[in-house]
Amino acid sequence: MKPKTRQFVILSLLYWALRRLLELVVLMLRSDEAKEVEIVVLRHELHVLKRQVGRPQVRLADRALLAAASRVLPKARWPTFFVRPETTLTWHRKLVARRWTYPRKRGRPPTRADIRSLIVRLARENETWGYRRIQGELLGLGIKVAPSTVWTVLRQAGIDPAPMRGLSWTAFLKAQAAGIIACDFVTVDTVFLRRMFILFFIKIDSRRVLLGGVTSNPDASWVTQQARNLVSQSEIVPFRFLIRDRDAKFADGFDEVFRSEDVQVIRTPIKAPLANAFAERFVGTLRRECLDRTLILGSGHWSRSSGSTSIITTATGRTGR
Repeated sequence: MKPKTRQFVILSLLYWALRRLLELVVLMLRSDEAKEVEIVVLRHELHVLKRQVGRPQVRLADRALLAAASRVLPKARWPTFFVRPETTLTWHRKLVARRWTYPRKRGRPPTRADIRSLIVRLARENETWGYRRIQGELLGLGIKVAPSTVWTVLRQAGIDPAPMRGLSWTAFLKAQAAGIIACDFVTVDTVFLRRMFILFFIKIDSRRVLLGGVTSNPDASWVTQQARNLVSQSEIVPFRFLIRDRDAKFADGFDEVFRSEDVQVIRTPIKAPLANAFAERFVGTLRRECLDRTLILGSGHWSRSSGSTSIITTATGRTGR
């Protein structure tokens, strides 16, 4: 109970006792016949009120007075109360329990939400960090937490200890993506039913797409020349791996240009387009966003439509120049 509420209850009880004391003095000065008549009238009024009131609202002072009176009156007179005897006894037990109940000391305060989120973030972004390493890093930031607190937070977040986390495929591919580039052909059918072949290269880490060239006859010399054009761009090279499919249009000269730059050419398995998923996804995006909505007249029209030899694809698959 709050201190203000406790003071209010004490004052209310004192005022109630003063009123009852004054009433007792007045009753002592009356005759016995007048007292008996008044008691009969009060009991009748009480019965009338019981028929009209469904459930009376009892305040704390009323409960205290009725509970104290129940300990004085014999059980034979308890039916005079407008509450059940069990209720009166319950009120008395609560008053006794409240009298002997002491304020409890608070335990260890909970860890703040921002510190918990910071612990989880450090553990997810640094998979090799254990509890004590995270506790030390937090100490360097001026945040004092115990290693057991870090262990509890990570356990509640479902994060395993550092030796059991391992390296996920997502983190592994992100670490290796900076040195990987993929290439493929995309075909375009013009209004005059002529098929053009567009060679493109895509960087795995940034999703940047370089359009190599467009032709209706991708022979070995043309493909090899496009490889030389790519290698000559200093901002693209160096990269360590080139992923391509087993299309016959990729001649030996194409691979030899990259091998001369210490780039390993990786051919995808037979009938496995998902092995070159980034290139295949760009082909699908290019068709949905551009080719399915535009009628291409020829290679010149395609060059003007593309507008640039560089296209950036976002994580959602949309393209932008």
